[in-house]
Amino acid sequence: MPLIKVIIPAYNEADSIGLVIKDIPNVVDEIIVVSNNSTDQTEQNATEAGATVLTESRKGYGYACLKGMDYLANQELEPDIVVFLDGDYSDYPEELSKLIAPILDDDIDFVVGARAKQLRENGSMTMPQIFGNWLATTLMRWMFRSRFTDLGPFRAIKYKKLLALKMEDKTYGWTVEMQLKVLKQNMTYTEIPVNYRNRIGVSKVSGTVKGAIFAGVKILGWIFKYSFKS
Repeated sequence: MPLIKVIIPAYNEADSIGLVIKDIPNVVDEIIVVSNNSTDQTEQNATEAGATVLTESRKGYGYACLKGMDYLANQELEPDIVVFLDGDYSDYPEELSKLIAPILDDDIDFVVGARAKQLRENGSMTMPQIFGNWLATTLMRWMFRSRFTDLGPFRAIKYKKLLALKMEDKTYGWTVEMQLKVLKQNMTYTEIPVNYRNRIGVSKVSGTVKGAIFAGVKILGWIFKYSFKS
């Protein structure tokens, strides 16, 4: 069996993190929750649910993901596949098995869980999220002939390919940076439609005007940066 690790960035997700961990299939070798400066019981609840808990005091989604990657780099055994998953219970962790299937069965490098409209619970994505996804993926299609339809956070990638991407974004641009680099490096990729529900608690990004604006600027910045990069 391949060695599979899950990285879950989490900021004040005490009410949801245990549910997320509980629903992750047993094929996963280790669940790593990166508490991104949480001030509630996120760390305690994640530990009690059986996860490895790391702390990252610098706020930012990318900072948390990079912390998880740094942890993996210092392990004796390299994983074969790394899955990224949010800690707010908006994704369906039990769908991890179908997310990694293209990697195991077809040797695909990278898989995005696409939050298809027909599989989304009403209200689970805000209008800024829906518009931002449409704009970003449309620009990626025009500029890079991409087939991506979503920047969904639920994603799986071969570990060696993840290292080759040399990820660097510290905040809101993490997901689009990964997809752009997959395109630029001609990695194989696909999307798998996944269910999506209303998250537990309030979003720290799309739930605030400031967060939505910063995320939009960061996403567009990465796209235009790579459009002019050879």
